[in-house]
Amino acid sequence: MATRKLTGKALADALEPVTGHAFRDHERLRRALTHASARHATGLDYERMEFLGDRVLGLVVADYVYGAFPEAPEGELSLRLNAMVNAETLASIAEDIGLTDLIHAGSELRNLEGRNRVNIRADAMEALIAALYLEGGLQAARTFILRHWAGRLDASTPARRDPKTELQEWAHVAAAAVPAYSLDSREGPDHDPLFTVSVRVGGFAPGVGAGRTKRQAEQAAATAVLVREGVWTVEAPQ
Repeated sequence: MATRKLTGKALADALEPVTGHAFRDHERLRRALTHASARHATGLDYERMEFLGDRVLGLVVADYVYGAFPEAPEGELSLRLNAMVNAETLASIAEDIGLTDLIHAGSELRNLEGRNRVNIRADAMEALIAALYLEGGLQAARTFILRHWAGRLDASTPARRDPKTELQEWAHVAAAAVPAYSLDSREGPDHDPLFTVSVRVGGFAPGVGAGRTKRQAEQAAATAVLVREGVWTVEAPQ
């Protein structure tokens, strides 16, 4: 991140080809791409703009999927929406358009990997959408979003539900029970732990899963039960 320290008109010119908008408010644009760790340099960061951009993105994508999938029930529309506004999708698009290299962040964050890096790219993308909305209105933001999201929306299939939610509903029908999760072990250093969790549903054999967080391990355990019992297939894991 921040390998191209562009400011002012140079930054606006770099983003015009991918946004379709000629930014006039260069200070706001710089703010949209400044992480809180670099706030000391300008006194600005993108946190408030991230909040607004998230809502604008959600509205535009919700409107699109509502019109594009007229026969889809509410549950499918929600799954399609969630898949398109999650951090992974935003971070991927940020990479595609070259936004990552334009984000200003403190030196301690420039070499981040994994989830933290995904979140920074996603947050900056939301802030950029807010900058477009504040300067060009909803149409400017909509044009940009549909340009980079529509292909993914049209090609996507509904994502599976959260495995813990799916298991809870299946357990209610199959066993009149509530899944019970237990932490079996925690290994590794604090910065890179590995959790192992088991889940039990009534008289069924337990499912076991592992992950870098307890939630990931619980989801893996729930998935193991759903696959074993034929509720989900191996070909469509979480």
